[in-house]
Amino acid sequence: MRKSPTVLILNGPNLNTLGTREPEVYGRETLDDIRAACAERADALGLGLDFRQSNGEGELVGWIQDARNAAAGIVINPAAYTHTSVAILDALQACGLPVVEVHLSNIHGREPFRHHSYVSRMAHGVICGFGSQGYLFALEAMARILERQEGKA
Repeated sequence: MRKSPTVLILNGPNLNTLGTREPEVYGRETLDDIRAACAERADALGLGLDFRQSNGEGELVGWIQDARNAAAGIVINPAAYTHTSVAILDALQACGLPVVEVHLSNIHGREPFRHHSYVSRMAHGVICGFGSQGYLFALEAMARILERQEGKA
């Protein structure tokens, strides 16, 4: 029996406060609500899921480095590190896995400093502005990316 490919979903700083932090921007769902929806969707897509959150840039970088040997792809909502972290970009480049970037809000419709993403340089695609539904879209996109890669193997 073949093992399901695992997708690592990483969540950056302050996403642990979802549901109470600026619900008019980020919605009322908690990160646990999003985790549960992702687990259900991953299962339906035949994917394994590893869902994590950290407020620390170094911890996120470490998880990306470890993913090279433990995951087939990465879905990442780097949150504020989107706009500041060359370290996360470098880790994503080094790990060599497919990446889908996701944001709850439309970062291009917000303050100008949020329009730039370091992570986008390594992402196959960026999903933003659809709230928690964006995570489900990202999982579906990752499933297609992994299917295409498997077809080339």
